[in-house]
Amino acid sequence: MVSTLDNSFYDRMEGLFAPAEAMKPSAPRLLVFNRRLAHRLGIDVTHAGDDEFARIFSGQEMPEGSGPIALPYAGHQFGHFSPQLGDGRALLLGEIIAPDGARFDIQLKGSGPTPFSRGGDGKAAMGPVLREYLVSEAMAAMGVPTTRSLAAVATGDVVQRERAHPGAVLTRVASSHIRVGTFQFFAAHFGVDHVVKLSNYTIWRHWPKLAEAPNPHLAMLDRVIGLQCELIAHWMGVGFIHGVMNTDNVAVSGETLDYGPCAFMDRFAANTVFSSIDTHGRYAYGRQPQIMHWNMARFAEALLPAIHSVSPDDVEAAKALVDAIPGRFRAHWASRMRAKLGLAEGGADDRALVDDLFAELEMHSVDFTSFFCALAMLLRGDGARLEQLLPTPDAMAPWVARWWEHIESDGVSPLARADAMDAVNPLYIPRNHIIEPALEAAEAGDIGPWREFLAVVQQPFVERPGLERFAEPGPIDAAPYRTFCGT
Repeated sequence: MVSTLDNSFYDRMEGLFAPAEAMKPSAPRLLVFNRRLAHRLGIDVTHAGDDEFARIFSGQEMPEGSGPIALPYAGHQFGHFSPQLGDGRALLLGEIIAPDGARFDIQLKGSGPTPFSRGGDGKAAMGPVLREYLVSEAMAAMGVPTTRSLAAVATGDVVQRERAHPGAVLTRVASSHIRVGTFQFFAAHFGVDHVVKLSNYTIWRHWPKLAEAPNPHLAMLDRVIGLQCELIAHWMGVGFIHGVMNTDNVAVSGETLDYGPCAFMDRFAANTVFSSIDTHGRYAYGRQPQIMHWNMARFAEALLPAIHSVSPDDVEAAKALVDAIPGRFRAHWASRMRAKLGLAEGGADDRALVDDLFAELEMHSVDFTSFFCALAMLLRGDGARLEQLLPTPDAMAPWVARWWEHIESDGVSPLARADAMDAVNPLYIPRNHIIEPALEAAEAGDIGPWREFLAVVQQPFVERPGLERFAEPGPIDAAPYRTFCGT
């Protein structure tokens, strides 16, 4: 069923991982399988049934060619360096090469303890597994670079957290699991030769043409910075708050990694925090660009030995790349916001318009996702949706008038602008007040509400009759939403 796996990390990075085995689940049962992603990966599922899926994607059976390993990494967690972390409840089975030649990691999360578990049980509860599955697939549908979810399997075992939960295993797919923290681990423990080895492998894995650059390691730093600037701009454009932007949760591939205490913002506030462990707001919505800059500075520090080994003079070039991050991010953010607002490229005072917009959204506590959809409806001559979002119909009238002037000055029909906005502004996101009851129902034995919500967010830009409740903001009088590290 699963094509024979390749093991390039195992083969090329000998001694820089820990062999591990999955804990055998007592009664694996398939909860969901991503057939569309399986097709993308070239997995033949025509002769496989749910029982076989459950055995393979729970760790009860190993697919052909697998060499299960756990990867070490270090990381700055809330600004404090931890030199020894690693896959404490994740198992890299190997890599699959898709029909187009792309290489992907196949990893189990929640499959039991590894040498890096630090006393933990290595398991995952069903709720967090289904949460990551739904949110990661919603992000993929919105076009946000992300790891993907191939399967979720109930283990039949109990996971004890603050209370007993049914256990589950998630199969995660990524272009790799190389993190900023991976580089930090090798830099802290082994020195220049191992950093060079990891850097060369990463370049071979992701951007082989960079090997031709005068200093491939410097070129990789430049590439990773660009990907991270683009990623965080995309996150913020859909109101996404990662919640735990530690360096060990930053994939050098530019994919969103680790959906623990993440959530999507409802009513706009720049200091919005959902994570129960982010007590000081380090990873608040509005601080994500600064944290990305800080994380990339840590990446540059870890990579400097490799950069210096090629040319000592390039250390200054690396510093310049880090210094230039704010400007690079602003360029991606400006482009993202112009698209969301239906504006042409390079308006004279677009930045002031955007800055004033966020001040207005916060002042009036406007639902972030719904607002941009309502603007598109306004271009079609229907202002009812916008009025429903505001405390009074004319609450944002001066700003809307300025925005309309920008639209008219572009010389493109309002209807064409509205269609373009609909293509980038999601109508359906993983709303907090919907996902939590769905997860609770799934853990209680009814996965139906979760499946229904998954189907909705997998088509985030397509408005469909009967799904109005999935686009509605949460209750204004609801208690503050809190998320927790689960998987």
